[in-house]
Amino acid sequence: MRFLILALVALGSGIVHAGDNIVGFDATASAAQRELEAQLDATVDAGEMDGWLKLMSATPHHVGSLASKENAEFIAELLSSWGYDTEIAEYEILLPVPKVREVELVAPTNYEASLTEDTLAEDPSTAVRETLLPPYNAFSRDGEVEAELVFVNYGIPEDYEILERYGIDVTGKIAIAKYGRSWRGIKPKLAGEKGAIGTIIYSDPADDGYGAGDVYPKGPFKNESGVQRGSVMDMPTYPGDVLTPGRGATKGARRLDREDAPTITEIPVLPMSYRDALPLLSALGGEVVPNEWRGGLPITYHLGPGPARVRMKAEFDWKMVTAYNVIARLEGSEFSQEWVIRGNHHDGWNHGAADPLSGLVAMLAEAKGVAELAKAGHRPLRTVIYAAWDAEEPGLIGSTEWAEHHADDLRKHAVAYLNTDGSSRGFLSMGGSHVLERYLNQIAEELDDPLSDITLKERSRANLLINGDAKRQAEAKDRKDLRIYPMGSGSDYTPFLQHLGIASANLGFGGEAADGSYHTLYDTYEHYMRFRDPGLVYGATLAKVTARATLRLANAPRLPFEFKGFADNVALYVSELEELAENMRSTTEKTNQLITDGIYAAALDPNKTFGPPVAKQPVPHFNFAPLKNALARLVQAASEFDTVAMSASASSEEINKLLYTSERLLTRDAGLDGREWYKHHIYAPGFYTGYGVKTIPGVREAIEQRDYDKVEPQIAIAADVLNAMADRVELLSARLNGEST
Repeated sequence: MRFLILALVALGSGIVHAGDNIVGFDATASAAQRELEAQLDATVDAGEMDGWLKLMSATPHHVGSLASKENAEFIAELLSSWGYDTEIAEYEILLPVPKVREVELVAPTNYEASLTEDTLAEDPSTAVRETLLPPYNAFSRDGEVEAELVFVNYGIPEDYEILERYGIDVTGKIAIAKYGRSWRGIKPKLAGEKGAIGTIIYSDPADDGYGAGDVYPKGPFKNESGVQRGSVMDMPTYPGDVLTPGRGATKGARRLDREDAPTITEIPVLPMSYRDALPLLSALGGEVVPNEWRGGLPITYHLGPGPARVRMKAEFDWKMVTAYNVIARLEGSEFSQEWVIRGNHHDGWNHGAADPLSGLVAMLAEAKGVAELAKAGHRPLRTVIYAAWDAEEPGLIGSTEWAEHHADDLRKHAVAYLNTDGSSRGFLSMGGSHVLERYLNQIAEELDDPLSDITLKERSRANLLINGDAKRQAEAKDRKDLRIYPMGSGSDYTPFLQHLGIASANLGFGGEAADGSYHTLYDTYEHYMRFRDPGLVYGATLAKVTARATLRLANAPRLPFEFKGFADNVALYVSELEELAENMRSTTEKTNQLITDGIYAAALDPNKTFGPPVAKQPVPHFNFAPLKNALARLVQAASEFDTVAMSASASSEEINKLLYTSERLLTRDAGLDGREWYKHHIYAPGFYTGYGVKTIPGVREAIEQRDYDKVEPQIAIAADVLNAMADRVELLSARLNGEST
């Protein structure tokens, strides 16, 4: 197997050797930088990280709890002791905590859901509950409702299209949906739009329970009592404190009335385990679900509605709590007004060993190493800011409030934002602004996987060549750099990238450890050390990856922003838009013709209520020429910049500012249509996917949502931002050539 991996990797590796220059550095500076990185590597101590992880995960520590405040103070003390100028920035935010949670099957039989998780003798942390929040969905609306139950699969748009074909309307009903396939907040959002009066979300064992493998404590997967907590705030509209959109939630901030906050759900929502879901789903009648909807419970799944009838009640204490962001600053020695920001949140829904503390301890190890270099006389050239965010779990609140509070300064000074969150073992995952693609790939080329003697990039490439689909296999073979994924939402990079236009990245390891503990009581130190990253082997490697990412940005004479990767990825997104429109057009035409010809009706079983698809408005042809012309300019400008940058060593504060503010050009003050908080026009979370990214979102979502009158105006907007980026890249080439304008 080892020889197979090496043979596959050799097809397209592009390995960097020690003598090659680091992007943004000349030969002398590259050698000096690599020496610093070697010194920092020697400071990373997995045993010390283990101690931090065990201490901070000992007690559940959600925002507003004493344990969360104590963890923030512990982090601040560490950073201060290492020499950082450290503060705890406080924000006053709205947080609902549950008072009443009830779900009861009232017909045709009776069952009262426990809505609790079991203590396990094998995991002593599960007995520590004094500050544990019970399973609930934050920012559900209060309410008590009773209605027939309808099974909506994952509760995503295509599922409701299937229900419509069965003649099922969820108006006035309670929807029960599986976790998965979209961010959880989309499920009640869409159910409410369809007329449902309540939503229940459960984890099906086929996805992350016994259908996937042995359950905890025997194995890592979700046991029958495990419940995924989580926010259902409408974050695709805006994240952060629901009462202070667009401004920091300081003590004196102007606030919305809670009744006017648009990101609180319109209907009550509660989560439950598959143990509690089984009696509810067993009581459903109606049609048997489509084959692809079947889950892992030992029942025949039915759609309903009824005869299962459910009463649910959710009541919350809507209280103001203090979020504690730890902000640690190390002033740059030469370019102190240029800021490299590095963050990871510290709050958890429970013990939070995996999410977020596995990433946080890597950030702390990195910060300690950077501080030791500074004490030895190697202070970074740019200012480095380390942030441990609070209140990420209920809606990216701590980072969003800090970013909104300091928006003007961040737009002026922030070079980039680097994020980690929960991490595990396996393959290095790299996401972010595509202007950072080459710089991130080079880091992955220079560090070895801790359990094999090939580089992180080689191992990721081998994974794609063996396990990727045909398209990814071809790219892994032929493309020098691995594509970094475009970012939607789900972690603290969101306000920096998508609101402020600050180039951002998200880094972590995964792919070889199960994720059954996510947001449950069982995200404990014991679970993490058995199943996720024993000995923090990959955690220590993550610290070395992110240390390089931080220090290369902080020390580069010329910032390592490149544009060929950006242009290549945008070209992919433009081709996807054309393909999306053509596929929708073809499918709609064929379906409408089959309906007109009566073929669908003739093929249906007359004993079933299943009906043909509803005829849809034909998809028009769109003029993509403005977007493609702007892309052609960008591709040419990026190629010229690449040629100039390879031969020119010129750098200046002006050039660096032109580089790090280039991402700002991809934003517009007016924001996206219908959600002005999101200002980036290349990357955004999907309105009906939540975490999942939509690239060139204005155009893509107008097509997907069949809002055809908006497509060409959105094409013009996207073309404008690409032309602005092309202008900037052309200007940079001129400056590197010593030209003035």
